[in-house]
Amino acid sequence: MASIASVTLEVADPAAAHRFHSAAFGLDTQIRLRVSNAPTTGFRGFILGLTVSQPADVDSLIEAALDAGATSLKPATKSLWGYGGVVKAPDGTIWKVATSAKKDTRPASRQIDEIVLLLGVADVAASKRFYAGQGLAVTKSFGRVYAEFAAGPGPVKLALYRRRALAKDVGVSPDGSGSRRLVIGGDAGSFTDPDGFAWEAMSPVSTVEEA
Repeated sequence: MASIASVTLEVADPAAAHRFHSAAFGLDTQIRLRVSNAPTTGFRGFILGLTVSQPADVDSLIEAALDAGATSLKPATKSLWGYGGVVKAPDGTIWKVATSAKKDTRPASRQIDEIVLLLGVADVAASKRFYAGQGLAVTKSFGRVYAEFAAGPGPVKLALYRRRALAKDVGVSPDGSGSRRLVIGGDAGSFTDPDGFAWEAMSPVSTVEEA
């Protein structure tokens, strides 16, 4: 079964991005960073989601992200599905922090239960078939709306959502062009998916890497 081994964000200043990820979310090794000044505008077509256990943990991480320099896209609020909020990091990456729990059961913490890479795609069904063909195992599927794959031993799970719906969910315009500023590392090999997201063969974990 294929899976994600690493997620690399391409940023102008890797050292600054690393400081943000560490201060905001306590992520020191889970997200890799690579120098890039490739032109990019608007929505890059993906977000990173952090799933936590309770609303107090959402608030704790959102507050830490804002203190570290993030911009609020959606304040943390209750919804039909739980509680969550969305921020944009100084490097331009969009992060959603959420929980399915409606009430707190313990003091707030910054513990993250799951990291999800959510790709906004043109056709969920077609992209799901593509990734299944690359060896990723589908664990959840809701027609042409949403698909989720097994995480495997890696730190990040892959999910697919319609691009326009994903942009609406995080409070941004779906329009965007240029570099994705994202490279996905995994044991499925090197390829580019139907929506232009690049994968590369799995390599050793490192928090900062030179281009």
